[in-house]
Amino acid sequence: MTDRFQQDQSAPTLEELREQAEHTRDELGRTVEALAAKADVKAQAKEKAAEVKAQAREKAADARDQTRVKAAELQEQTKVKAAELQEQAAEKTALVTGRLREGTVKAARLMKEKTPDPVLDRTAQAAAQLRDGAARAGHLAAEKTPEPVREKAGAVLAGAKDRRVPLLVASAALAAFLLLRRRRGRG
Repeated sequence: MTDRFQQDQSAPTLEELREQAEHTRDELGRTVEALAAKADVKAQAKEKAAEVKAQAREKAADARDQTRVKAAELQEQTKVKAAELQEQAAEKTALVTGRLREGTVKAARLMKEKTPDPVLDRTAQAAAQLRDGAARAGHLAAEKTPEPVREKAGAVLAGAKDRRVPLLVASAALAAFLLLRRRRGRG
């Protein structure tokens, strides 16, 4: 019985043989398919090209997204820098304007201090005469000037009134300069 049991165990049954054959066929089929796929270079090239194409599309999309993000960042940085530069320019302009104003006031004060009283008196008399003459000329011109020209002159006069202080300072500085120059020319 032992021999028979060993024979039964060592000898496969018909069903086992069929299963082994089926399993071997499956393995052989897969092996043949794998060998055929390896031998089909054209299909492999198409598959590899499709993979590379997909990777290239992905990389291009990533690069496009990164470029957009970077462009937005740079645009924001540019806006911030422009605002900083504009603020610095405004500060420098205010500083220079303040210095010019101080210098002009100082120069006017010095001119007034250095100018002798008789010259100031003559300047005041000349200014009064100029005002009177200008007033007479203005009345005469108003009578003889056509209406459209008077309207235009009124607009110019309104602009001058808005800038009265700078015009007066400039006029005084010019008058003092001319008087000093004339005085030095005599000396």
